[in-house]
Amino acid sequence: MLHVSPLVFVLTAFIISCVLATEESFRIRFDVNLAPKTTDSFVIEVYPEWAPLGAARFREIVDENVWKAARFFRVVPNFMVQWGIPGNADTAADWKENQIMDDPVVKSNTRGMVSFATSGKNSRTTQVFINFSDNSNLDGMDFAPFGKVIEGMDVVDKIYSGYGEEPDQGRIQNDGNKYLKKEYPRLSYIIGTTIVEADDGDL
Repeated sequence: MLHVSPLVFVLTAFIISCVLATEESFRIRFDVNLAPKTTDSFVIEVYPEWAPLGAARFREIVDENVWKAARFFRVVPNFMVQWGIPGNADTAADWKENQIMDDPVVKSNTRGMVSFATSGKNSRTTQVFINFSDNSNLDGMDFAPFGKVIEGMDVVDKIYSGYGEEPDQGRIQNDGNKYLKKEYPRLSYIIGTTIVEADDGDL
């Protein structure tokens, strides 16, 4: 079996990140169901130069429609809203071990900034969060912002928060939306995502 040293692995990741960092920013519109018969949207602009590996993973997830019907399962007022475990359990299993390396933290986790959640070093997969407030204390914990909400932060503020941190991530991973629809039916969720073009003279 071919053995690749950790140094080679790190250097390869560094080279890839340098290449990705030259990519232009892009925008994704999230159409969301906030509550029964209440839908709206918000837009995230992604900046590869901030966190190239995270930006590339975010685009990959969107391109593969991984988050269709995914629930905002962890919503803590004045802290953050988190989502990203696919609603389909089989899809969630496929992505669970598809981890990416950490990016250096070059921006701060202030209100509206978007970062990947982690479970430790180099463990980012599909879970992300939007900061509700100034959470710059997260900057030293390898939470690297890769984008920010540029439109509809008031919509993000309306995402249902009544369950707090109650939903069990292990159950979501194993049972998907079947578990969440039964136990936490009021969770807001993603209807779909769309790549949008910036208007002339826009940000």
